[in-house]
Amino acid sequence: MATIYEVASMAGVSPATVSRVFNGQNVSADKARRVRKAAKALSFTPSRVARTLRMRSSQVIALVIPDIENPFFTSMARGVEDVAQAAGYSVVLCNSDEDHGKEARYLDIAVGADMAGVILAAAGDNSDVSGLIARNRPVVAVDRSPHGFDIDAVTVDNRAGGREATRALLDQGFTRIGCVTGPGDVETATERADGWRDAVRAAGAVDERYLRFADFRVDGGHKAMRELLDMPEPPDAVFVANNLMGVGALQVLSQRGAMPPAVGMAVFGDLPFAVMAPMAITVIPLPARHLGVTAAKLLLDRINGDDQPPRTVVLRNHAS
Repeated sequence: MATIYEVASMAGVSPATVSRVFNGQNVSADKARRVRKAAKALSFTPSRVARTLRMRSSQVIALVIPDIENPFFTSMARGVEDVAQAAGYSVVLCNSDEDHGKEARYLDIAVGADMAGVILAAAGDNSDVSGLIARNRPVVAVDRSPHGFDIDAVTVDNRAGGREATRALLDQGFTRIGCVTGPGDVETATERADGWRDAVRAAGAVDERYLRFADFRVDGGHKAMRELLDMPEPPDAVFVANNLMGVGALQVLSQRGAMPPAVGMAVFGDLPFAVMAPMAITVIPLPARHLGVTAAKLLLDRINGDDQPPRTVVLRNHAS
């Protein structure tokens, strides 16, 4: 059976070039043609098992997300997979459940399995990617970034979105606007709350009693909305900082007979299913799939040798 070295000699290229051709990596059209012609002449068939063992770090990437049940993250995952598959990579999807311990185990697996790289929507600000960096494995943060690491990131302008949503409620005539946001150790949650503060401060004064931190899930929105409505002077509108909490908040409003527009509502992210007429709610749409596509492209650039300084790409969103 012919060897990779014989193919390389006949094609007039290096063995590494032969390996790149058969592993789907970037090679000039002329070299690829010569390699494939030589391989055919020599009846050379690369061993898929051996190639996988040698090149597994160039074939698999991990996508770690905090909530696989949230349609926002599944749409993001679709964007990642579409780009990865087109480039010859497989994607391993990992659900951290917003749990730092579970996330850390997945990141350790990515290191141990010698994966090509990781796209991470962090469980919180203190997520740790040092193991990947120490082994020169590229990592791209998407939607949420761990603090203290100089890595590529793809985000949306969360503060501007929170500000825009709250201003929309103010423009509708509401004056006591509450805010239901995610965990206090997640940057997307704090940035969206900061946007709420910006808008209400510009209109008067910030009343922190109207701010609730929850868990970015339906139950979290449910609990926070109940607490706000049970206040002696409840808000007349609420900005909810993600789609699933928006569903929970709407469930409570429905139970209390106070559905929008009786109580105003603005939601960051498209609601996952039709719960009422959309014109009654201000929605700040999130480019979920575009986030995934952009993150995957950045990661593939790094895998293919891009060594420029880390970049942060901020995608825009607008109220609808």
